[in-house]
Amino acid sequence: MNSLSELASAAPIAWRRYLELTKPRIVALITFTALVGTLLASPGWPPLRALVWGTLGIALAAACAAAINHVLDRRIDEQMSRTRSRPLPRGQLTERNALLFAAALGVLAMTILSILVNPLTAALTFASLIGYAVIYTGWLKRATSQNIVIGGAAGAAPPILGWAAVTNTVDPHALLLFLIIFVWTPPHFWALAIARKDEYARVGIPMLPVTHGVEYTRLQILLYSVLLLVVTMLPVITGMSGLIYLGAALILGVRFLVYAVRLKFAPQPHLPMRLFRYSISYLMWLFAALLVDHYLPTDRLLALLHV
Repeated sequence: MNSLSELASAAPIAWRRYLELTKPRIVALITFTALVGTLLASPGWPPLRALVWGTLGIALAAACAAAINHVLDRRIDEQMSRTRSRPLPRGQLTERNALLFAAALGVLAMTILSILVNPLTAALTFASLIGYAVIYTGWLKRATSQNIVIGGAAGAAPPILGWAAVTNTVDPHALLLFLIIFVWTPPHFWALAIARKDEYARVGIPMLPVTHGVEYTRLQILLYSVLLLVVTMLPVITGMSGLIYLGAALILGVRFLVYAVRLKFAPQPHLPMRLFRYSISYLMWLFAALLVDHYLPTDRLLALLHV
């Protein structure tokens, strides 16, 4: 009886460790941007099949990539305070079990996408998975200070995947969403890299603050923040979005820029992490604004205001 009760109590703990392998907060943001792509791909409500199975398949693939990342980064994670409490460094899970878990997630994701959605979405999702889990984590991260810039393409793909789930094409508007995330990624992650510069240096990861210094990285964050503000105007310029999105993009973008300016010209120890945390909220609210604008277009908004 005691052994059965111990086993029953241990099961939820084990599942929490496997859940931690999937980096649920990051996967949630990835899935949300993919979902926005799915919803924007249709004038009204997208096909239920693409919405449900496409979103689930993309989420499972992102979780698979995260689990592989845990395995490949285990020795690095052991030496960094931010990551040493993860399941693999603490010995709570073995690399073999983590890889088996990742493989199960990946097979399930590809099966769902290829059979229940369409082959294009499956192929693009697989390419994104390999790009992040293998090319970025296994090579780029350790090879160049531009790792985040180059590897950011994999993390920027979800809106394209969500759009392809509906249209079975790579739409130019989906590429605009890709571009926004692609430009957002470097200042987002470089802010964290500044805060964790000493740890990255200790484990031999050539993040930009380690190879080129903190001052140079602050300048790059500022330049990318300006570029991000410009790029987020493209959905309005191309007619993809209207006034609601424009207002939100300007407010969110100016605040992002203010953080970047303060980080460059009036740096304080807490600013890098504040910018890092804000950048996550920024992307979420920016994509939420795209949705609101899509379902409440400018002419309907003006009509409501007139009433």
